[in-house]
Amino acid sequence: MSQTEIKNAEEERKTSLGKVYLVGAGPGDPGLLTLKGKGLLECADVVVYDALVSPQILAMINPQAEKIDAGKRMGRHSLLQEKTTQLLIDKAQTHAIVVRLKGGDPFVFGRGGEEMQDLVQAGVSVEVVPGVTSGIAAPAYAGIPLTHRDYSSSVTFVTGHEAAGKYRPKVNWDAIAHGSETIVIYMGVHNLPHIVAELYQAGLKDETPVALIRWGTRPDQEELVGTLATIVEQVEVAQFGSPAIVVIGNVVQLHGVLH
Repeated sequence: MSQTEIKNAEEERKTSLGKVYLVGAGPGDPGLLTLKGKGLLECADVVVYDALVSPQILAMINPQAEKIDAGKRMGRHSLLQEKTTQLLIDKAQTHAIVVRLKGGDPFVFGRGGEEMQDLVQAGVSVEVVPGVTSGIAAPAYAGIPLTHRDYSSSVTFVTGHEAAGKYRPKVNWDAIAHGSETIVIYMGVHNLPHIVAELYQAGLKDETPVALIRWGTRPDQEELVGTLATIVEQVEVAQFGSPAIVVIGNVVQLHGVLH
């Protein structure tokens, strides 16, 4: 965040109330937080943060700011989504700079679009500050380029954990399997057996390389590499849990070369 932008934010505190910034915290490594995001944390009045935001990034928050944990993890919710959105609306009525701090990028499977839509409908001024998404950063830290002239010229990002009652019944795994050489799946560990079965049905082969990257970009990053035929059993044996990114495709072969 530039000095001009910080000054503008401070002026906003003096002259008006109620702007919400949807800030992407990146995947974990504090060095991947954008300068604009860091600047907003340092001058925020309120920060509503998610579970996967690293402690190092939380330490950058203005010491005088109100900090609220709205983290969501599989089977555990600190705040329901509706209550989180209402909280942002309420805080914007009494505070000038409200930061909604989200892991990764707010608009990549982060519900940032839904939150921004609700804020705009409520008449709240809102701005999105993009972040580095884990689907790009975690494979990079594991030595897996998502595209490579010899291995892949296309990549698809998809969620492995769909919401009930969504706009369509399910991910079209058949189209994804045939339409992209690299598949990156967010939140895919829990439903991995189902996803693998769908990709088999779509025609992917046993030997298709697969990598799972857990806690990507953090010091405790873990990786599990196998094939479509072996990965489900490997996950069970290793008790390899969430949060993890799944990468499927020939680019995974570069893991042992570039990592």
